[in-house]
Order: sequence, then structure tokens, then C-alpha cells
Amino acid sequence: MRIEKIGIIGLGMLGNAVALHLIDSGFEVTVYNRTKEKALQLKEKGAKISASPKEIAENSELVIIIVKDANAVKQISFEKNGIVEGNHEKLIVADMSTIDPLESKKISKKFLESKINKLDIPVMGGPNVAITGELVMMASGNKESFDYCKNILDTIASKVFFLGDSGVAHSVKLAMNLQITMLALALSEGIMFVKKSNVDPKIFLEILNSTYFKTGMSEKKAYKMIEGKYDTTFTLTNLKKDITTIINTAKTLGIKLPMISKAEEMYENAIKEGFGDTDYTGIIEYLKKINKENKPKS
Repeated sequence: MRIEKIGIIGLGMLGNAVALHLIDSGFEVTVYNRTKEKALQLKEKGAKISASPKEIAENSELVIIIVKDANAVKQISFEKNGIVEGNHEKLIVADMSTIDPLESKKISKKFLESKINKLDIPVMGGPNVAITGELVMMASGNKESFDYCKNILDTIASKVFFLGDSGVAHSVKLAMNLQITMLALALSEGIMFVKKSNVDPKIFLEILNSTYFKTGMSEKKAYKMIEGKYDTTFTLTNLKKDITTIINTAKTLGIKLPMISKAEEMYENAIKEGFGDTDYTGIIEYLKKINKENKPKS
């Protein structure tokens, strides 16, 4: 059996791209977003628009949630006209949001009270790769539900890792976002350092990318960081939200992560300076400002 009817709740950059790709792949897609204007492009592409999460659930076999945080997940799931009110025998819910793994476990347990299985399916990659189905997905939850949804998950992502019980995928996702936080900061400070040493930052990147220390970020986004021109795929504000979630989760786990705590302070300061809507790699603009460089044209 194949799942054919998919509902998507949350049409930010990632949600919109996932929906478009599923439509292009031949699936019947129904969407819901609190701001209805965001659904108009998808309607033109063939998506159906629902008036509520309840209606989405009633008309879908798989509902994919892609919203800001755990509170938003709970609101669209359990409040009035929420997903659980549209429950039916075939319904499965999959949460692609980046949230606290402990909150994810609680949400999964609450869904089970309504006899609904929830999968965790956070991803790595932005809308630029979501549109072509090349995300990397971390999945956890009920294995039978995972197997049943596999045709959809394989359409969304080029690689899918099943990691075990509820919450585990979100733990790995947060650890991945910790990596990109540190990489963005390291590249920013490296670029600033060599530039102030009268070295062309592009030479620095060429050397870096000739070693095993290179990353996808140093090979692609770093050149835009030098120029101050950003194709925003994940905002600085959104990464700051995830950094805070990492720190709060670490406290619950009883561990200290001093570097990510320092990163939180830097990202918070960058938001206060007006860089929140910039791509997360725009943290370099904050460094330029505190070093009294003029901001390049966007």
C-alpha cells in the first residue's frame, strides 16, 4: 500500500518547498497555514487549501507538521480544530519542526492517547534542496508507521536515517544545528582575521577547501559571506531559536556546553543589531559591525 494523500501544516520556506516537491511528484497535497496568503502559490500548483488542522487531518493519510516550535506543534495538534479532532483510522502524523526532544516525546504520548502514531522527521538542508527532494532526514518513532510512510519520506529526502524511539531524531537534529552554528562562527572569524591581515579571504577559502577541514559551507556559503550577499535559506533568528533549544535540552540532560552558550550570546546580539532576517551565516555582518566595518550591499 502507498500513501497518496498528504497534508502539510506550516508554509514557511521549508514547508512551501516540501509541498511543491510532493505536488510535482504526483501526490495529492492539502495545506494549511495561519497566514492564508502563503497558500496561494500552492493552490495555483494544484494543492488544496484547508481551513484548519482538523480539516487537514480528515482529508490526509499523513500530516506533516513544519512549524516554529513545540508550542506551535501543540496548538495545531491539540487545541480547538486541531489535528486530533480530525482523527481517523489511517492517520499518521510526522513532525518536521526542530523542537526539544523531551517535548517531542510528550507530544507523541499525547497523540497516542488519541490512537495516533507520530513520527519525528527533522531534516538537514534548506528550501533550495527540499524543492528537489534532496534533504537529509532523521526519523524516529513507531517503526511500523515509519515503514508505512517510507515512500513519502524517500520522496522528500535523498537519505533517511531511522534512529529509534520518539525524540531521538530531534536530539540528532539539534546536534547537527550545533555544528552549523560553530561552522558559521568559525568561518566568520577566519574571514575577518585574514582580511585584517591584508590577505584576500578567497585565498583563505581556497586553502581551507584544499584540506579535509573543508565543508559544504566553506565551499559555497562562505564566498557569499565575503561579499555580504545572502540567499537566505535559514534565518539567523531561527538558528538562535534552535541554539536556545540546544542549551535548554543540555540543562535537562545535566551537561554543560560552554561554546554553544557563547554562540547564543553572539546570535542574540546580532538580532538586536537588526540582522535577524539575514541568513544565519550573516553572523559575519555582526562581526563586521562590532569591528566598525561598513555593511556591504545586500
